[in-house]
Amino acid sequence: MKNKKTLVLGASANPARYSYMAINRLTGNDHSVVAIGQKESEVAGVKIQTKQVPFTSIDTVTLYLNPQRQRDYYNYIIGLQPKRVIFNPGTENPEFYQLLRANSIQVEVACTLVMLATNQY
Repeated sequence: MKNKKTLVLGASANPARYSYMAINRLTGNDHSVVAIGQKESEVAGVKIQTKQVPFTSIDTVTLYLNPQRQRDYYNYIIGLQPKRVIFNPGTENPEFYQLLRANSIQVEVACTLVMLATNQY
């Protein structure tokens, strides 16, 4: 499996959150992970940042933010030039899909955890 450097946006250190599970599952599958959330913390050795860090070589952005909160990240995500953005359940955002596609970024409306479990990541 190819390492797909992934940005988990909306990351949380709360074990009940899907973003927490995604960080653990991604690192467990040997993907490099960077994370941005509301609170600085650490999950599975991944430091959760609170600012829009100019990460490089991002393959995938997986979203755990509702559509209203995503607006603050539109330009940031497009600027990272990822290959794809995964919209997990509850993050669906047709407005953002159009912006991403206009910038040649693939849109996937899917669940990161299911994709990893079924080897479709």
